[in-house]
Amino acid sequence: MSNKLKKFISYYKPYKKLFFADMFFALLSAAISLAYPLVVRYITKDVLVNNGIDQAVVIILKLALLLIGLILIDFTSKFFVAYKGHMMGAMIEFDMRNEIFEHYQKLSFSFYDNQKVGQLMSRITNDLFDITELAHHGPEDLVISIIKFLGAFVILLNVNLRLTLIVFAFLPPMAIFAYILKKHMQKAFRRNRERIADINTQIEDNLSGIRVVKSFANEEIEIDKFHKSNNKFVDSKRNSYWFMAIFHSGLGLFASLINITIIVAGGLFIAKEIIGLSDLLTFLLYINNLIEPINKLINFTEQFQNGMTGFDRFTEMLEIEPDVGDKEDAVEMGKVVGNIEFNNVTFKYEGAKEDVFNNINLKVKSGTYIALVGPSGVGKTTMCSLIPRFYEISSGSILIDNVDIRDITLKSLRDNIGIVQQDVYLFTGSVMDNIRYGNVYASEEDVIKAAKSANAHEFIMELPDGYNTYIGQRGVKLSGGQKQRLSIARVFLKNPPILIFDEATSSLDNESEKIVQESLEKLAYNRTTFVIAHRLSTIKNAKTILVLTEEGISENGSHDELIELDGIYASLYRLAYNRNENESI
Repeated sequence: MSNKLKKFISYYKPYKKLFFADMFFALLSAAISLAYPLVVRYITKDVLVNNGIDQAVVIILKLALLLIGLILIDFTSKFFVAYKGHMMGAMIEFDMRNEIFEHYQKLSFSFYDNQKVGQLMSRITNDLFDITELAHHGPEDLVISIIKFLGAFVILLNVNLRLTLIVFAFLPPMAIFAYILKKHMQKAFRRNRERIADINTQIEDNLSGIRVVKSFANEEIEIDKFHKSNNKFVDSKRNSYWFMAIFHSGLGLFASLINITIIVAGGLFIAKEIIGLSDLLTFLLYINNLIEPINKLINFTEQFQNGMTGFDRFTEMLEIEPDVGDKEDAVEMGKVVGNIEFNNVTFKYEGAKEDVFNNINLKVKSGTYIALVGPSGVGKTTMCSLIPRFYEISSGSILIDNVDIRDITLKSLRDNIGIVQQDVYLFTGSVMDNIRYGNVYASEEDVIKAAKSANAHEFIMELPDGYNTYIGQRGVKLSGGQKQRLSIARVFLKNPPILIFDEATSSLDNESEKIVQESLEKLAYNRTTFVIAHRLSTIKNAKTILVLTEEGISENGSHDELIELDGIYASLYRLAYNRNENESI
């Protein structure tokens, strides 16, 4: 048994009682379907031939009661299979979706840097639906088909050996035909999966950027792009349906040939008195019990291709190992003072040829407010992202309170670091929900206190429902300054000893910047703070300014010291000052 199949079967383990019950009722239903033609044969061959009319009527009525009993049992069996069997599949889908979502949470920034959200969504939605159908119907259809097929085969052998062998002569070519088409269908279904994932990606990309689309009046361009992707999907569907049509119609042709053969051969056998009319009638009735399993096997083959193609994509994702994770002996952080040290730190993105920076050495004392400035692309954000281990350093070490961050559990490390970013992400929900994201166990009073500290309470109370106001996806109903203050309130609630401000005011107007800057300074008080500087107002308040270039840290000192040094920083400062003292450097 392959590892992939073992993995698939493992999802049945929590529901094995339900699985065996489902199989029992499926087999019971299959057995009942095999009994009906035998009752017909008994009536036509024995009851009507060997008994008088009155006695035959009594026997037939008794058999009718038996058949009604079987029908009720069959109804109960099919209801259980349809309801409980599908619920078993839904629970397996639930487990799989939980597993892949939890796996997504473990993967690092470097993984998401190279992925499309629509593709990831497709693996957790579309792919799992077909896996669920396979999980429920697959074993059931396979077992029922085999039981019905073997049962009908054994019964027909007892009815007439020669006619049975003639019928079964068609089965080997049918099997070869199905096997060849199965290979083509597998490739086609996988291509369909990839194309629908591409469509999901494009939809997600378009809807997320719909304001940009409309601002440039590029709706027609987006529609045209979508039509092209959609056409590719239709082409892949056309290919898969081509093979599916050959598959179904070809097997239907075999089934029709079997029926014709039975009618012709059976008629000849009756003419030569080899079999009786009742036996031919039995054969014709049992042909349904032969054809139905074949159809179920056809459906199973199609379902198997769909399900296992989705399962392949599911397992591919689970097999991706996070490049940032906890060591086996990782420890929880105790009380954090906030001393941070970079020792010969070098970093390079996965697959990149050149280092972003190398041999960074830096010591930051607890409570220090430190600013990072420099041209775009020199690694300011990346350097700060290494502290919470969003990326793993290539060489060297980063210490917090003399402990290597790789020896600390990720959760406790990140619990002690607060980040305010330029691109604020607010979740769908209320103002209260979004602030409480900083500490999900915080009381309502604590949330309000954090909002007041972030200068957000006043505008929140002016909203229609105050803290219970629904703010839309990504906070679309709020201004940039309001969103930024909510993100600061979130960090106030978290109350971490280490802070990272990633150009937190760069996209705000002057008035909003002043309010947000005041909130940031209040938040940074007595905490170790890294500020990726964008505006002069942020830089002037820093006790230490680091000037990053492609060579690493080129200058280090206070504002006055760096002006006196008359180097890179002084040039950037004069350039910004000449434009406007509030302009970015």
